[in-house]
Amino acid sequence: MQVEVAKTAGFCFGVNRAVKMLYKLVDEGHNVCTLGPIIHNPVVIEELEGKGVKIINSPEQTPDGYEVVIRAHGVTKETLEMLKNNSISYIDATCPYVLKIHKIIKENSKEDNIVLIAGDEKHPEVCGFRSHCKGKSFVFKNEEELCMILENHPEFSNEEIIVVAQTTFSVKEWKKSSKIIQKVCTNSNSFDTICRATQDRQNEAAELSKKNDAMIVIGGRFSSNTVKLNNVCSENAQTYLIERVDELKGIDFSPFRKIGITAGASTPARIIKEVEVIMTENFNEQKNSKETMDQELFYAAVDSIDDTSDNPNVVGIVVGIAPNEIQVDIGRKYAGFIPVEEYSNDPTADPSKELKIGDELNLIIMKTNDNEGTMKLSKRLYDRRASWKNIVAAKENDEIVEAVVAEAVRGGVIAYPMGARVFIPASLTGLAKDEDLSQLVKKTVKFRIIDLDEQKKRVVGSIRAVLREERKEAVDAFWANIAEGQEFTGTVKSLTNYGAFVDLGGVDGMVHISELSWKRIKHPSEVVNVGDTVKVYVKALDNEKRKISLGYKRIEDNPWEILKRDYPVDSVVDATVVGLTTFGAFATVIDGIDGLIHISQIADRHIASPKEVLSIGEVVKVKITEIDFDKKRVSLSIRALIEPAEAVEEVAEEAAEETVAEEAEAADAE
Repeated sequence: MQVEVAKTAGFCFGVNRAVKMLYKLVDEGHNVCTLGPIIHNPVVIEELEGKGVKIINSPEQTPDGYEVVIRAHGVTKETLEMLKNNSISYIDATCPYVLKIHKIIKENSKEDNIVLIAGDEKHPEVCGFRSHCKGKSFVFKNEEELCMILENHPEFSNEEIIVVAQTTFSVKEWKKSSKIIQKVCTNSNSFDTICRATQDRQNEAAELSKKNDAMIVIGGRFSSNTVKLNNVCSENAQTYLIERVDELKGIDFSPFRKIGITAGASTPARIIKEVEVIMTENFNEQKNSKETMDQELFYAAVDSIDDTSDNPNVVGIVVGIAPNEIQVDIGRKYAGFIPVEEYSNDPTADPSKELKIGDELNLIIMKTNDNEGTMKLSKRLYDRRASWKNIVAAKENDEIVEAVVAEAVRGGVIAYPMGARVFIPASLTGLAKDEDLSQLVKKTVKFRIIDLDEQKKRVVGSIRAVLREERKEAVDAFWANIAEGQEFTGTVKSLTNYGAFVDLGGVDGMVHISELSWKRIKHPSEVVNVGDTVKVYVKALDNEKRKISLGYKRIEDNPWEILKRDYPVDSVVDATVVGLTTFGAFATVIDGIDGLIHISQIADRHIASPKEVLSIGEVVKVKITEIDFDKKRVSLSIRALIEPAEAVEEVAEEAAEETVAEEAEAADAE
């Protein structure tokens, strides 16, 4: 089997843009709902619903505190006006190509002309187009429906006609319809509005289906572009439309040598990759199998052996270990040997390290040589038969399996639990998309068996399934024990304009920007950065929505507490002038607290403006004359530090005058 994936398969620009916008809002902690499904893909919709995204059908259904996301298909003019008139917060993720068609219709549609729309009449995109038509509009989905419209309205031959197409309309149907319109409607103006990505995807799908025996089309069954892809491919090859990866299990691909894969504009890249990996793994197993056809036939025969009949199973005792074989005593006249390649299903297994003389091994007889008196045995086939039963039981009982990863291969990794070969696709390893798979080699991993093919002895496992369960258990345990006031050491995961998200160990909490610092800051990056380890505490909990509000700043760091402790009234400090007004000057007493030096307290004389004496940035000595902790106000004075000196001079002058007077009185008395 040869597998080829279309280069144009998967998200188009508009869908990718809308989905990214939605995920970003969710990751930033917004409460979000979408007007209809964001895209026609059940896998993505289920994932988003798991993250709390709600689907509504009209603006009136918007829950309190939620923002509305308009999907890539767009909405009608009336719906948009309803959102605005009801002051509902919304984010417009309409595809730019769709908005372009809205503009074309608005600019060209008149009350006395006709708009013909090629597309699905009930599709939300087409409904949006029609809402912008100022006159009459008609929709056709194929050549037959167009001809029927023109037959019922012969007057269209002379009237002004505007023609547009749904972005995902069939290119083939558009070409046929355009020729008819040009021929019948002499006063028509056609706009080729089919998305270029749609055209490229349909053209490539057509070519791919011509050179392959079968096609797999991945996408939502209600997705317009996916249905059209399916139709295009079906004209040339046996075509299978699937929404989910597990639907592959019900399809027999054995008659086909070459298989092509394409996907609709609403299909995520990860799903396309999973399908490619599974199909490629099928091919690789056929191509690279280490067992010959005779061995496979023999193994099939072994599976069918009745335990009550003559059994080819024997027990051998290890009597010798050589680089190329293991010698065993099987209690018969034959000398038993196990070729090293028949020792284990795990290619990394080393019999010289795992065995010792006297060990007992369960074996299957592969070949008897009467002339040489030898018997070729296999521990690998025995283990494989036994392990298959264990693997089947693990799948049926939904057990977690544990094994060491033996190797990284194209598209995933291989492990050998209980001697059975299990393939784990890269997308199910739990690693990020671009991470190196080799880091898992020689590591013990836990996984579940998610798929097995008894006929082909093919097994697929998922580490991600176990990790997801473990994370859920950890999250549930976390929420069962968390309480307000509890302290955590976490890692800053992301920053937004309004706060920082902190990973508390699998669960995120948010520190609002106002909780990051006692002083006013413009952005969280002034205090923390992504990757920083921070100490936080729980300020508030929403158990229903599972949201955590965190505190970061500490009461002991509150500048007002520092002021109360270290700077009581009458303290003298150096203050920096930070603002000048007509009634005084503001100066920083300590970081985070500014005090007012009233104009009457700046100098020992009358001044018309603080600028006469002070300037921004100047450091002056001030006395704290009053603190109002309730109103967060501090009064400062420069004059209070000048007056004591003047008072001393006045006392001295008065004393001197008294002395002179006393001396004069004494002289008069004489």
